[in-house]
Amino acid sequence: MIKVSVMYPNQPGARFDHTYYRDQHMPLVQKKLGAHCQSYTVDKGLAGGAPGQAATYVCVGNIFCESVEAFQAGFGPHAQEIMADIPNYTDLSPVIQISEVVVG
Repeated sequence: MIKVSVMYPNQPGARFDHTYYRDQHMPLVQKKLGAHCQSYTVDKGLAGGAPGQAATYVCVGNIFCESVEAFQAGFGPHAQEIMADIPNYTDLSPVIQISEVVVG
C-alpha cells in the first residue's frame, strides 16, 4: 500500500479553508479516483515539536492506494479538474510525497 501525502506549508498570511478542504475537495478526490482510492485522511496542523512553535504544515491530506500505478491510473484522467479546485480553498502550493506504508 502507498500513501500520497499532500502537504500545505504553514506560511504567515496564507489562506486555507479547512472546511472546504474536508467537506468538498477531499470527497471530490475520492470520487474521481474511485476504486483506486482505498481511503483518505485529513490532518489539521496544530503545533510544531517545540513549545510555542507553529505547525510546519497547516494541513496534510493523505490518500491511500494499492500502488503508485493505481494512484496514477485514478488521478491522471482527473488531474486538471482536481488541481483546478485548489484555489477554492487555498493560495498555498502543496508539497507532495508518495510513501510506501510499512506499518499500518
